[in-house]
Order: sequence, then structure tokens, then C-alpha cells
Amino acid sequence: MFKRIHQFLLPKDTNEGWTPYLWLIYLSFFFIDWIFKDLTLALNLLAALTLGVFLVLYFSTYRRKGVAAFAHIVAILALAVVWTPFNTGASVLYIFAASFAYRVGSVRSSILIIAGIIAIASVMAPFAYLPWFFWFPAAVISLMIGLANLFFAQNERKNAELRLSKAETRRLARVAERERIARDLHDVLGHTLSLITVKSELAGRLIESDPAKAHKEIQSIESTARSALAEVREAISGIQEMTLDEALEQARLSLQSVDVDLTVERDPSIVLAPQTEAMLALVVRESVTNIIRHADARHCTIRLLRCQTGQQHRLEIQDDGRGRIRPDGNGVLGMRARIESINGQLRIPSQSVGGRLIADIPAVAS
Repeated sequence: MFKRIHQFLLPKDTNEGWTPYLWLIYLSFFFIDWIFKDLTLALNLLAALTLGVFLVLYFSTYRRKGVAAFAHIVAILALAVVWTPFNTGASVLYIFAASFAYRVGSVRSSILIIAGIIAIASVMAPFAYLPWFFWFPAAVISLMIGLANLFFAQNERKNAELRLSKAETRRLARVAERERIARDLHDVLGHTLSLITVKSELAGRLIESDPAKAHKEIQSIESTARSALAEVREAISGIQEMTLDEALEQARLSLQSVDVDLTVERDPSIVLAPQTEAMLALVVRESVTNIIRHADARHCTIRLLRCQTGQQHRLEIQDDGRGRIRPDGNGVLGMRARIESINGQLRIPSQSVGGRLIADIPAVAS
């Protein structure tokens, strides 16, 4: 039950674990000032309403980036400003607002937001005739926590880029291996097919004049062909196609490096054939590349689900960016060819926001 609540409140890909709940302990400072005061019923109700609104904003901000995160920070800051004249404990709300500055985007934007929060707290203190112990913690701790979270976010972004670099290195290693195998196949088959051609022509000329020698040449052709087949099998034994799980992990790292959240929904009961999985992995990689280059998105969702009819599986890739997927683009044409090679169908439904790509593949392919 607690795990379900946790997944509802916080995004799956958050790296902070249970610490967001720990930070809520500091919210108790909001109520300390009222221990020594007699509060009216109306003030109690307003405090309870404020607490509810703050918690909604608090957990929602963990799912937001960019402009949406900035709007949540402004809302928390507004609660702090409204309560400042009535409660010195409202200083903790400035700190919470500053702690989310890193989710807005660039380092410069985050620092400007932190500076703005400190400036507002410093202005509100004399305006509301509050003592130094109101604005000092609000200013200093907001600066410390805001910059610390910004540092950790930048560090996590660099770690994601490093993991992406390692994944790219592994991919390039696979490409190099394929190129080596292609060269080996060229050398093996080029020589062998030339030899088989010569021997076949010789056997054709001897089949009437010297049947015994022609028979011997045909046996030699068979032996050469079997040897070539064995060499081909040995050459291609090292080929390893990218699995769908590997493609999804690489997609997550790629999107994370450009501040795009990825949600993956995959039916665990779906088992794909190696060829089908390889084709879908290529489609995922190409789609994510397009999102990074053109979409300017903040969130991407990749789903692999079983259709209601049970006759097909569906791969769906959707983003909330401003880009549109061109049906005649080279990337889309390549993806369509891959999906059709496994008897599937690729569709790009039109929609008002973001891009959406749907690939339906026969369930019998798995």
C-alpha cells in the first residue's frame, strides 16, 4: 500500500528515494509560532487549507520541469508572502520554494530564481515588521539549499551523460564488430563464390566428355560450399542485436541528459522474437533521436502493450513537445520499412500537442 502511494506521489525515475518525505519535517516550523497564540477557527481553517495546497504543490513539483516547475515555485512563494505578516514560521516556505529552483532548467535561470526568492524574503521582513530571525534563515538557508540542489542536479545530469557515453561506446563497439564481420563475409564469400563459379563451369564442360571428372568437380563444389557455410556461421556468431530493454535504457539516459522525463509502460507478459525486438529497438532509438533534435519536449512516454483483440502488440511513442513528425521524413520511412519487414504497420496520428507514433505488430511474431 505504501509503495503504491509512493509511486502516486513521486515519479518512478526520481533518484531521491524517500528523502522528499524527510524534508517535510521542516514544515513543522510553520506551526511553531502558533503554539504561543490563540488562533481563531477561521485561522485554523486557513492554515489547514494552506497545508493541503502546499502538499499538492510540493509533490507535483517533483514531476515538473521548465515553465511548469517555475509556476509551482511561484505558487509556493505566494503562500509564503501571504502568511509572512501573520506567522514568522512562514519563512520555511521560502526555503521550500528555493529548493525547487534547480528544476526550472539552466543554471543561470535557477540562480536568478534563488536570488529573487531571497530578495522577496528580505523585503517582506521589514514590511511586516518581523525580527531578524525571520529573514536571516529564509535568506541564508534558501541560498544554501537552493545551490546545493542545483549542484546535485547538475551532477546527476553529468552522470546521465557519462552513462549515455558508455552506452554509445558499447553501441559503436557493436557497429565495429558488424563491420568486421561484413569484411570477413566479403573475403570468405568473394573467394568461395568465385571458386564455385569456376568449378561449375568446368563441370558443365566435362559432364559429357569426362563424366567421372565432372562428378569429382561437383563433389568439390559441394565440399567448398559446405566449408563456406561453416565459415559464414563462424563469422556471424558474434553478432549481437540491441535488445529492446537496452534501447529503452539508452533512450532514458539520452532523454535525461537533455532534461526530458521518460515514462515506460511495458506489458511484462509480452515476449518478442529476437528479430522483432531488434526492429522495435531501432524504432525506439530513431524516435528518441527525433524527439531530442526537434520536439523541444519535457516528457516522453513509451508503451509496449497487448492490443485488446490479442492479435497484435502495440508500440506507442509520444511526447509533449512542439515538433511534428513528418510522415515523409527519412527517419520515419526507415522506421516504416523496419516495421513492415515484420508484417507490422506504422501510423502517425495527428494531434494538437506533441508527436505520437504507433507501431502495431502481429502477436504471432513474438
